[in-house]
Amino acid sequence: MDGKALAAERRQAVWLDAGAGDFAAFRAEVGQQTRGDDWPLAAAVEANVLIYEGGAVRAAAGDAGRRRGLMAEWATALMHGPGVIAIRGAIDDLKALDRATAIFERIIADERGSGTGGGDHFARPGANDRVWNAAEKHCLADPENFAAYYSADAIAMASEAWLGPGYQVTAQVNRVNPGGAAQRAHRDYHLGFMAPEEIARYPAHIHNVSPLLTLQGAVAHCDMPLQSGPTLYLPYSQGVFDGYLSFGRPEYQEYFEAHSVQLPLRKGDAVFFNPALMHGAGHNRTKDIYRMANLLQVSSAFGRAMESVDRPRMTAALYPVLLAAKAKGMGARALANVIAASAEGYAFPTNLDRDPPVGGLAPKSQAARMAEALEAGMPPEAFAKALAAQAETRLP
Repeated sequence: MDGKALAAERRQAVWLDAGAGDFAAFRAEVGQQTRGDDWPLAAAVEANVLIYEGGAVRAAAGDAGRRRGLMAEWATALMHGPGVIAIRGAIDDLKALDRATAIFERIIADERGSGTGGGDHFARPGANDRVWNAAEKHCLADPENFAAYYSADAIAMASEAWLGPGYQVTAQVNRVNPGGAAQRAHRDYHLGFMAPEEIARYPAHIHNVSPLLTLQGAVAHCDMPLQSGPTLYLPYSQGVFDGYLSFGRPEYQEYFEAHSVQLPLRKGDAVFFNPALMHGAGHNRTKDIYRMANLLQVSSAFGRAMESVDRPRMTAALYPVLLAAKAKGMGARALANVIAASAEGYAFPTNLDRDPPVGGLAPKSQAARMAEALEAGMPPEAFAKALAAQAETRLP
């Protein structure tokens, strides 16, 4: 192979574009069927999804060999199997669950009254009730109840099966009220929260890595019959490599609408899935079910830098220097290089109460705001104030 052809081949292998995706290959991947014989520790297969019993999970939790065996099956199912597992009775202390529900309902009422909260990544703002940072709010409102809730073996074992030890639990409560519309089918955090043009900037190996850094889960806080719109899933879709770019296109969305599956859930059931699985909350067609789930987003310990860096302080010091350099002829590419080495280039973590994803999938990053300020020629004093205001919105 000549040098030009080799270079072109490598470029195509590393950089995906907005047109990435082979629809026939996608259909073949998601057309797989889950065979119970391949998953000996599962209690059943329903709607192509593996079902486990909470009692069996708790029985295995205290035995090192059985615990690892069950977690190995879950890890394999999330990576190479249907990509989603359900655990019946994952939380068996329903009094603790009901107490948590009451806490979440009070938070929703308080935030509605004060005009805080709201916003959603994949649904129209106001279409449902969302509690951001529910884990911290829950813990501070009732530490005893938080302890009872998160003592559940199912949550710990699913998290460890996918991420190993040292994981970080965050949670967002979602209440889809009667008549609440369905979400658009999507993948989740990290790449799933980006626009296609931003996704295409990340090399192919990052498309592989992103799903390994997060586990998605949901604990049902009420009974969820199908008409109440529990989450729709497309089993095996996590295996579609180019899905972060291709799943938003009409033919993929139409296929999802025609072939996705739902599981009715009972209070205390939990579902865990690979964040690359194509999914979306369903339409609540009932008149009296306020469908509430605690959405767990568990992150790998490895998703953090080695050192803590005061990036607001760095950018405040650099901004007047870059503004002057731009006036003297420093080009856009050189400016972007300095911004990348100094400013926070990622929108998360942030305080989603004060910095919600309204109008997009994520708030603007510090780096994006700095680039915009330089382009507009914002005075250093004004930029310093804007930087401080943004930093304030990101505080816990």
